[in-house]
Amino acid sequence: MKTPLLSVVVPFFEVEEYLRECLTSLAEQTLTDLEVVMVDDGSTDGSAVIAKEFAAADRRFRLVQQENRGLGPARNTGVGHARGAYLAFADSDDVLPAGAYAAMVGSLERSGSDFASGAVHRFTAEESAPSGLHRRMFRRTVHGTHISRKTNLVHDRTAWNKVYRRSFWDRHGFAFPEGLYEDAPVTIPAHVLASSVDVLADVVYHWRLRPTSITQRRTEVTNVRDRIASVRAVQGFVAERAPSLRRVLDQMIASWDLRLAGEAIAVAAEEDLDALFAIVDPCLAALDPAAVAELPVVRRLELHLLRHRMVAELREVCRFRQEEEVRVVRRGLCGRRWYAAYPFFRDRSRGIPDRVYEVGDELALRAVAEEARWSEGRLLLEGRAGIRHLEEQPGEVRLWLAGPGARGRVPVRVEQGEGGGFAAEIALEDLPPGRWTLHGQVSLGRLRREGPVRGPLTAEGEPGEQAGRDVRYTLGKGGRLILEVP
Repeated sequence: MKTPLLSVVVPFFEVEEYLRECLTSLAEQTLTDLEVVMVDDGSTDGSAVIAKEFAAADRRFRLVQQENRGLGPARNTGVGHARGAYLAFADSDDVLPAGAYAAMVGSLERSGSDFASGAVHRFTAEESAPSGLHRRMFRRTVHGTHISRKTNLVHDRTAWNKVYRRSFWDRHGFAFPEGLYEDAPVTIPAHVLASSVDVLADVVYHWRLRPTSITQRRTEVTNVRDRIASVRAVQGFVAERAPSLRRVLDQMIASWDLRLAGEAIAVAAEEDLDALFAIVDPCLAALDPAAVAELPVVRRLELHLLRHRMVAELREVCRFRQEEEVRVVRRGLCGRRWYAAYPFFRDRSRGIPDRVYEVGDELALRAVAEEARWSEGRLLLEGRAGIRHLEEQPGEVRLWLAGPGARGRVPVRVEQGEGGGFAAEIALEDLPPGRWTLHGQVSLGRLRREGPVRGPLTAEGEPGEQAGRDVRYTLGKGGRLILEVP
């Protein structure tokens, strides 16, 4: 029997409602040289009947059946039956775009990387949108990178938006653990151990959001236990094999996993609290203090309350975060320090230090060009500029263009309006050729913040004859507003 180029492992358990759609998306892949290893993990509904239909109709589909052991062991069983030069995983309630595997395998064939990973959409019956967990990592395609250089790949912890080179998988003996949240103990070590990886902006996976999924039961004690066990395994691996990633990993754990654990504690019954804290305490103790110090105020506050088992206060902070807007206030000698006035700020009976509430990088510039148009050799912009959390206190706005090399700044004429609004006029007559980035500064007394002006514009500005040249405005990395002058 001919060895397939790609093996796709699909474990399933009680997914009769969704399995046919998943398998159909695999049968319709534009990369046809594949096999689909379906692993029935002890289903008692009609899932196995559907799998047998596909196996009978398409020789690329094979069914393996076993007693129920869980998702991780079922994936491992599938790997044992897979014969392809490349290896992928798909969850049985999800679907893939037709070109997903062609894009990832094609990338690996060209680059020689150990695995490829791509963008993800979450979907329901009504809508589809970029996955919040994956959005930032896959804004642009990068071949032959590595987690040591692209550190936000610590967030790329799902198994199914990837294609692995089988020789790489076998060389390191990867295997999924038992329990929920089995992906991260494999995927993050894979990122560390890879010689290089390909990161694709193409959407390669559609991740279904359904009410009975694991992620929808995340406040249950067993769910919290398995989630924290998963990240503790990753913490141990990173501490030993990639300590330079510890800061960014711990920030992810604090912002994602421990935040969800905190929400579980906030709604937990009294009899479950001791068990939950016993799960969470070792993970809290392992966090890098320097990483915690860089987190937003609300994360630092919730971690403080978790460490000190202040459950009533944690519940109030969770409620406040979901229902109310935080104020930023200035306190201290000469009014030099800014604090986020979350619940219990300066409530001496609670004993929470002021430093927990102190605001640092959160007071960042927010400057957006909302509209742009050409007029007689000038680019006219309208937008808003302010300092985050202090938008109700409009300050003085300055704008300038920063050019390539040592060309310095070219001031931009600005007229301020109400509520942080501004109107700007960029004259093009004397602007040298190049790519110019629009920058801004907002001053509130001694407090000053500056940075690039971003744009919500969805299309590039139409080029036109402006001051004798075809000039275009575009959005660059991170939505920065750029003026291209020939």
